[in-house]
Amino acid sequence: MELIINPPVKEWETYVKRPDFDEVEIMQRVTSIVSRVRESGDVAIRELSEVIDGVRLGDLEVTQKEKQEAENDVPRDVKSAIEMAIEDIAAFHRAQKFDGIEVETRQGVVCRQKAVPITKVGIYIPGGTAPLFSTVLMLAIPAKIAGCKQIVMCTPTDKNGNVPKVVLYAAVRCGVDHIFKIGGAQAIAAMAYGTATVTKVDKIFGPGNRYVTNAKKLVAEKGVAIDMVAGPSEVLVLADDRANPSFVASDLLSQAEHGADSQVCLVCGSEGFASGVSCETEAQLEKLPRKEIAAKALSHSYMLVFDSLEDRIAFANLYAPEHLIIACEDADAVAEEITNAGSVFIGGYSPESAGDYASGTNHTLPTSGTAISSSGVNLDSFERKVTFQKLTKDGLSSLGKTIITMAEAEGLEGHANAVRVRLLNK
Repeated sequence: MELIINPPVKEWETYVKRPDFDEVEIMQRVTSIVSRVRESGDVAIRELSEVIDGVRLGDLEVTQKEKQEAENDVPRDVKSAIEMAIEDIAAFHRAQKFDGIEVETRQGVVCRQKAVPITKVGIYIPGGTAPLFSTVLMLAIPAKIAGCKQIVMCTPTDKNGNVPKVVLYAAVRCGVDHIFKIGGAQAIAAMAYGTATVTKVDKIFGPGNRYVTNAKKLVAEKGVAIDMVAGPSEVLVLADDRANPSFVASDLLSQAEHGADSQVCLVCGSEGFASGVSCETEAQLEKLPRKEIAAKALSHSYMLVFDSLEDRIAFANLYAPEHLIIACEDADAVAEEITNAGSVFIGGYSPESAGDYASGTNHTLPTSGTAISSSGVNLDSFERKVTFQKLTKDGLSSLGKTIITMAEAEGLEGHANAVRVRLLNK
């Protein structure tokens, strides 16, 4: 990790910038994949799975037998861990339930708002080197709490056409209605447009590689709702000299092991502390099975030293990290100064991995600085807010002149007339 000492404010933009990737070629391929699935449905999915993933699929949908095998084979301790995580995630998201509001803005004019669940949602669970069953929990649990009528899940298989059993177990346990053995951009296209087998959904959730991300971006441009366009995972640790270098190093590495394109950042108060974290990071890195991946992520990451706490906080807010860990004295007070972050972890005993799995907050979060203007997935993500209004004749009379004046000022005589004809009707 590169060490930077007290960079002037005019240089901060250099260090908050995320790595750039040339997406032109990938988007061209994604566009072709999405078009094929939209036009040829299941046939295209089977062909693409064989060509891209080297898998010849039988049933596209996971069978009841496969679900039962997952139930039988997932170790008991993993099931217990999943149960505890479900309990905490459900508790936090259930507390977000919107009970609606009703306001009489003036006599005879009543306005109200209520939450309505999105009917059909699709969730994408990445495959690759890690079976991310935790993401199943983070997406399916709030979908169920919101009251979504149908949850469709797509996830890639291994070379034998099998979905990891722990992913299947989590999906069944969380009430996913249909599980399909489809990965990559073709999965996003299938959920966006529907096929003979895969149900068309109203909104698509979930992380993925650059093909998945670009597919989500593409279908969103065509009017299909998505949760967000997620970039590589990231963490910023805001620390002072009283923090434990070993803890900080472990936090940096836990995020770096996600992928070679992940970015981790340490913002601290002294070069000596940064050096201590660097030594710990090197020592812990050697023990990680995914050390090659983590090492690549570290190679384009930073350690920044600022003399003042105010500068450290200001830089953290400018960076707007997906995950922010506050490892310093009076961490609660520092947390109150944070305005831009996907999720904040306060104090030395709040590792980012707690939020990834079981503390209760959602781990599907804005990346690439979009935390400045965007929230992570929450219960609202699975709902729509619908407004209602009811006016009595007296209520309309009290507003009539205002409405007519405003409508005429905009040159919309029809709007004005819709009020006049009611008020003139005896």
